[in-house]
Amino acid sequence: MTATTTAKAPQRKVARPRADALRNRERIVAAAREMFTEFGPEVPLDEIARRAGVGNATVYRNFPDRDALVREVVCSVMDRTSEAAELALAETGDAFEALERFVHTAADERISALCPMVQSTFDKNHPDLEAARERVEQTVNELMDRAKEAGQLRPDVAVGDLMIVVAQLSRPPAGTDCLVNDRFVHRHLQLFLDGLRAPARSVLPGTPVTVEDLRRPCTD
Repeated sequence: MTATTTAKAPQRKVARPRADALRNRERIVAAAREMFTEFGPEVPLDEIARRAGVGNATVYRNFPDRDALVREVVCSVMDRTSEAAELALAETGDAFEALERFVHTAADERISALCPMVQSTFDKNHPDLEAARERVEQTVNELMDRAKEAGQLRPDVAVGDLMIVVAQLSRPPAGTDCLVNDRFVHRHLQLFLDGLRAPARSVLPGTPVTVEDLRRPCTD
């Protein structure tokens, strides 16, 4: 009786990026985030490479064009914002204080500097951007709902109201220096947050602003 053997096909190993390659990518994204905030999305990629401490070829090996790098920076900031919201949502203490901490953290991410990039630099419907955006919206909405259920957040506001004010208040006014403006961001955000507390002292005109409202194109 002849024994038969079944030859197993060798399993293909998925190559993992080397640790130094991952570090270089992270340094490029961090440097790009800083420089986009300071100078806008048109900053030369050579300057980003210099600040990241890598060669130009390393930048282009990770990001074939400017749009790819901008998209990665935007998604990175949105992911960090989502993580801050998730940490706040996981807290078991005061719901409004958790919301406050999230708002101040979101402002520190300088998400306002990314708004013009999302509007003009690349495809707003790219799957990576959509996924990052949906994660932010869902988690912040849950955070706000919890504060409303606790009777601490006025009921006539929505996620769009919160995010647009965070973006506006953390964006330097025309003619001012970014670093000077940073001294006042958290002060002004706290004034806004105090106005969100329930019970409301006034009636807001219009209706709560949703994220869908923010996405609609402007019409005359």
